[in-house]
Amino acid sequence: MSTFTSEEKEAMKAEAGIAACAFVSSGMQIGIGTGSTVKYTILELGRRIREEGLEISGIPTSDATEKLSIEQGIPMLDWENCNHLDLVIDGADEFDPNLHLIKGGGGALLREKIVAESSGGMIVVADASKRVDVLGAFALPIEVNPYGWEQTKRRIESICPGPVELRGPDYLTDNGNPILDAHFGPSISDPVQMEADLRAIAGVVEVGLFTNTADVVVLAAPGGCELIRKPTARL
Repeated sequence: MSTFTSEEKEAMKAEAGIAACAFVSSGMQIGIGTGSTVKYTILELGRRIREEGLEISGIPTSDATEKLSIEQGIPMLDWENCNHLDLVIDGADEFDPNLHLIKGGGGALLREKIVAESSGGMIVVADASKRVDVLGAFALPIEVNPYGWEQTKRRIESICPGPVELRGPDYLTDNGNPILDAHFGPSISDPVQMEADLRAIAGVVEVGLFTNTADVVVLAAPGGCELIRKPTARL
């Protein structure tokens, strides 16, 4: 994984977050992801609403995203009145050459997956440090039910070659669930099967593997933005 200074990373995040807004046009209902790169998407959408008259509405993937979106003047939808989203813009902790993702470093993986599966396309905003050959150097977040989480942890440990750690004794997602961070190392060569194996464990609420979900990655590197589009991209 490439190494960048914190200033370089922040500049790349801003570039990618803003560039992704080119996919958004008036009349759209969009999913709004969570994370430090999507923050710049939200700020840019707010600017376009104020300065260009952009008319959109969105469903947030976390309480923090909802708060910032409202501050920026983005109208919020609820699921009762929305059965489909045109697209979702979200970040990733890692992505591989097939655009399979690890997500959930910010703890919003369950809501992010619900939104992603309800969208007509998924745009991932990322800086170059998130691009990997094989997933797993970033610890895989797994949201679990509070009941019997210790036993769920043991089941995950039987699959994971490295340690499986509770994300803090008091950490809970916006859904009230703990997260286990599973240290696979860069070994998840078949993320589709791994996602299925982990989701089959009783007590696992959601897994931070997003497979066959992303359509386009807006990748910001020091030399500028690159669009990586899957051959089957819906966008």
